[in-house]
Amino acid sequence: MARQCNNVFVSRASRRAITRALLLGSWLAASVLSTSAMAQDEREDGPVVKTAEGPVRGFVEDGVSRFLGIPYATPPTGALRWQPPQAPAERKQTLRALAYGPTCAQINTLGVFAAPSDSEDCLYLNVFVPEAKKGQERRAALPVMVWIHGGGNFDGESNDFDGSKLARDGGTVVVTINYRLNIFGFFAHPALDAEGHPAANYGIMDQQFALQWVRRNINAFGGNPDNLTIFGESAGGVDVIALLVSPASADLFQRGIIESGAFTGTETLANAEATGQAFATAAGCADQTAECLRALSVHAILAKSDAFRKGIIADGTIIPQPIGTAFAAGEFQRVPIINGSNRDEFTFFIPLLDIGGGEVAPGTYEARVRASFGANADAVLAQYPLSDFNSPSEALAAAIGDPLTACAARRLNRVLSKFVPVFAYEFADRTAPSYAPLASFPYGAAHTFEIMYLFPLYHGGLGTPHPLNEAQERLSDQMVSYWTEFAEKGNPNSGDTPFWPQYKVGLDNYQSLNLPNPLTITTFAAEHKCDFWEGLQ
Repeated sequence: MARQCNNVFVSRASRRAITRALLLGSWLAASVLSTSAMAQDEREDGPVVKTAEGPVRGFVEDGVSRFLGIPYATPPTGALRWQPPQAPAERKQTLRALAYGPTCAQINTLGVFAAPSDSEDCLYLNVFVPEAKKGQERRAALPVMVWIHGGGNFDGESNDFDGSKLARDGGTVVVTINYRLNIFGFFAHPALDAEGHPAANYGIMDQQFALQWVRRNINAFGGNPDNLTIFGESAGGVDVIALLVSPASADLFQRGIIESGAFTGTETLANAEATGQAFATAAGCADQTAECLRALSVHAILAKSDAFRKGIIADGTIIPQPIGTAFAAGEFQRVPIINGSNRDEFTFFIPLLDIGGGEVAPGTYEARVRASFGANADAVLAQYPLSDFNSPSEALAAAIGDPLTACAARRLNRVLSKFVPVFAYEFADRTAPSYAPLASFPYGAAHTFEIMYLFPLYHGGLGTPHPLNEAQERLSDQMVSYWTEFAEKGNPNSGDTPFWPQYKVGLDNYQSLNLPNPLTITTFAAEHKCDFWEGLQ
């Protein structure tokens, strides 16, 4: 089924041909052209959209209007550090939304996933809209998809995600956002928490503020503010989960997609505040005052951040209770959900560990399992013997990754499906190209590797882009169709893709996103030994 994109009607076959041409050859030429004087002139003459805060000028490239680096909040600097986000100033002049805004302050890279930054002025978003053409009747407002990047909530940036394919081929308006990270975004301290404003989860508040901006402005870009899907990967998926349970998210979105983010742990406010006090002392604020904390330099904060950072905090307001408790009680936004994980999640992380370039020596495998699982180590070793794997690295990745990711996703599916429609998946293309440096073992379908099938040439902040081959591009087309059909109507199915049935606990069914075509499987739990892991809980 083809979809009309704003003012132009394009068949899926044509969209796929365009995308393959872009990815398999002309992406390099386009990147060169974009730096030329002609391209700059064209950008200066791009479309203008009137937002509530003032007009913004974008540019058209590859059939998509792009509006980059739009501020959705006042820079959270100085007295606004560790405050809820504030509305940006209104403008009369036209904002040149032609380049991405600064990345939020961070020092970690997770290999090549992210790039360092020292900027607190970082609350910007980007909008991708299918190009409208003259002479065609405008269709109804398009579905909107808001992407929340991953990175542990301590690194990452929106700049790495090109929303053009989801927009052009899927007929959606795509928004990608930055949000405060690390101690700037997730930090509790008694002096701050007593100021009388929502506190602790500043990064989540930023995301909610960005969603409010989208609700207020997206109609001007051709999007439907009442048909909004939030989606994110890894920590971005965790944040989708947090937004589901936050009362402050009510009516801000109508669907959610969780990619490799099915973690339900939260920090207690008491523990987070104790960590915040320890951070203050280490950073030079032994007096524990808000004034001293806000006077610290960005670099002083980043220098101490790794030892004191926290994740989502059950602060009592933005996150009123532990996430697992909220889900079990059905106390969350009742919207349709896509939730899934990747076949070989933890192979991404093995090279990042302090294990000699990512290779686990055969003689160290047992010791590493014992260090990870303690009293359960013998049972884990029996389930994951080296003889079942091609290398100790792959064995360790499976033993750690199955409970942390695959079986966590299954557990979430089983809980959520009691209340809302859930569509479960596993990304399983083990031929996926790697944007990370080569390891001593194959990555397979590793953590983050599905991203390049949705966002063309994704390569993190510092990695190497690789175009998909023809078979992978076909899978990419199918995944884009699934994601955007779901965004439009809460169901991923269309006449263009293999049928994806709704998740049922009794069937334990998953859509395997694999070559040559996706198919439904019921072997997910057995392949990841989820019943074994559930028995250890």
